[in-house]
Amino acid sequence: MDNNIRETVKAKYGEAAMRVIEGGGGSCCGGAPCGSDPISGNIYDAVETAHLPSEAVQASLGCGNPTALATLQPGEVVLDLGSGGGIDVLLSARRVGPTGKAYGLDMTGAMLALARDSQRKAGVENAEFLEGELESIPLPDGTVDVIISNCVINLSGEKDRALAEAFRVLKPGGRFAVSDVVVRGHVPAEIRRSVELWVGCIAGAMEESEFQERLARAGFTDISIEPTRIYRAEDAREFLSAEGVDVDALAPAMEGKFMSAFIRARKPRAS
Repeated sequence: MDNNIRETVKAKYGEAAMRVIEGGGGSCCGGAPCGSDPISGNIYDAVETAHLPSEAVQASLGCGNPTALATLQPGEVVLDLGSGGGIDVLLSARRVGPTGKAYGLDMTGAMLALARDSQRKAGVENAEFLEGELESIPLPDGTVDVIISNCVINLSGEKDRALAEAFRVLKPGGRFAVSDVVVRGHVPAEIRRSVELWVGCIAGAMEESEFQERLARAGFTDISIEPTRIYRAEDAREFLSAEGVDVDALAPAMEGKFMSAFIRARKPRAS
């Protein structure tokens, strides 16, 4: 990962973790309290999170719910890239059961500390949090059945390397099942910058066809991208107006272009 991007991401997510640890609550991609904004709000069902520590829920900074969409099976080994406060790892550990395992990978010390504390409070034994980066995963080849991620791959400054690492650690036939922000079609640079002001985690988001091409280049097959939440200019009216952006002028070029999506792919089975 580019050093400047890496340090910016570490600082942002380290600050978010410290706010939760200090009791200040979480803040999602757009800066609003988690659960209240149109990017990160209402992603997790209350039944899913009822058994989790409040800190794990507050530290959720994602744009989707990959654990619900990945169809995890008992006994599988799961790796969450950029696991943050640990919510998706703890949910995955429950889904794969005691015969399976869930790894979380994160490069931010404060997030790892928060996740491990949440794991202890939740009494989840089949999870492990690893310190490291998407571009250099500290696991052997062919280790995991499923890779999940929640609005993190777009933040990588070396996306091809991150996807190649994901491919490497998957077992033959393993599944790539991530939530991320994608862009559909061309968006003028000035409009993209305005939207990035609102959705902090959209910075670096790939265009839909580019994501597919990069996955194929890494070796993945059976690639699909399914929109799960489309962002509207009206959702951002208050924020963008305060920034001096003419939302009515922006809307025609923004509508339907920015979205959370569920990206699926598979590592081919050995011949």
